[in-house]
Amino acid sequence: MSDQVPTVRVSDLPADTPILDVRELDEWTAGHAPSARHLPMSELAGRMGEVPGDDPLYVVCRSGGRSARVVAYLTQQGFPAVNVAGGMQEWAATGREVITDDGSAPRIA
Repeated sequence: MSDQVPTVRVSDLPADTPILDVRELDEWTAGHAPSARHLPMSELAGRMGEVPGDDPLYVVCRSGGRSARVVAYLTQQGFPAVNVAGGMQEWAATGREVITDDGSAPRIA
């Protein structure tokens, strides 16, 4: 298997692009992209039926490591998955919106 996975920079994503956030619940609760859907990496194998059918399917985590592993797995399963380089840290650093579901101040955990 190649160590390379399809990757895109945050700056190359349209602002409202749907993304799949694979961080754990506490990370998601602390702050996430407005267009993100949540499916923790730790639950992925048991919830494959919930993987969105987006083409391409942009996948994000905190810094890009877990999402790269998820993208490698999903591409093996035939999904057109793409890793978001730098993850939510890069997302926030480039000034992209970060929200919470409860209205608290968002942060990248």
